[in-house]
Amino acid sequence: MDLALLRTFLAVHRAGSFTRAAALLGLSQPAVTGQIRSLERQLGRPLFLRQARGVTPTTVGEELAHKVAPHLDALLEITESGLDEDSAKRTLHLTGPPEFTSLRALPALAPLVEHGLTLRIAFGPAEESLDGLAAGHHDIAISTHRPRGELLTATPLCDEEHVLVAAPRWAARLGGPAVVRAKGARSLERVPVISVHESMPLLTRYWSTVFDTPPTASGAVIAPDLRAVLQCVTAGAGMAVLPRYLCTDALDAGEVVALHDPPVPPLRTYFLSVRVGTLAHPHIARAHEWLLRAAGDW
Repeated sequence: MDLALLRTFLAVHRAGSFTRAAALLGLSQPAVTGQIRSLERQLGRPLFLRQARGVTPTTVGEELAHKVAPHLDALLEITESGLDEDSAKRTLHLTGPPEFTSLRALPALAPLVEHGLTLRIAFGPAEESLDGLAAGHHDIAISTHRPRGELLTATPLCDEEHVLVAAPRWAARLGGPAVVRAKGARSLERVPVISVHESMPLLTRYWSTVFDTPPTASGAVIAPDLRAVLQCVTAGAGMAVLPRYLCTDALDAGEVVALHDPPVPPLRTYFLSVRVGTLAHPHIARAHEWLLRAAGDW
């Protein structure tokens, strides 16, 4: 099978469009279309579903991309580097929230560093990260916002479960989750609130979703990092809504306890966002794929 056809196929798969793939490859759109049709004839199966705005891969296309991408990327790196080991290195500029990026994304990408990838990390809120991505300051943005417009494209990464936690003494004083379940938000009115921002985003969303009412208290402690919030909760300063991944160890150790166990806990979705067409770059595509693969265990 002609490797050029596979290279074109992979470019279309990553760009999501014949037009964008053609621009990345320096080919005309009819040439790209012709190569994809030739590959589909050889395989006897359709690889893409044509839509009004671009294309989406079929299940066969997804399987083929998963199989050929690592090998084509490796060949491309060899040819681009001219067998010069130093020039084969690539720098990935990643941005995202400090806690999730530090505890989830960076450990997942660590094995790629051993194979020559260099990382530059920037922390920031969702809007700032996406603006920086659009401006070309970053290669991949992790955020809880799905970007709008046609310049950026996003892939769901994982869902984050939120838990209402406090130190054991607060749980004992309240009477435990059964009392909170019976009395609702009223049972929590005297517990100090700890949050990352004055707007108390996680707690406000939890109250609206679980108790169907906005919170009445203001923050007793505001610390702009969820890890600091957890430390304050552990020390007994009050209650907070935290991602389960962040407080699982503290819950298992009995340092904090869940004050409530709603039937359907609030969730927040993280997205991987890139500029359209940049997944044609092997180092970005590899990091993107590596994060998606790791998220299956999160």
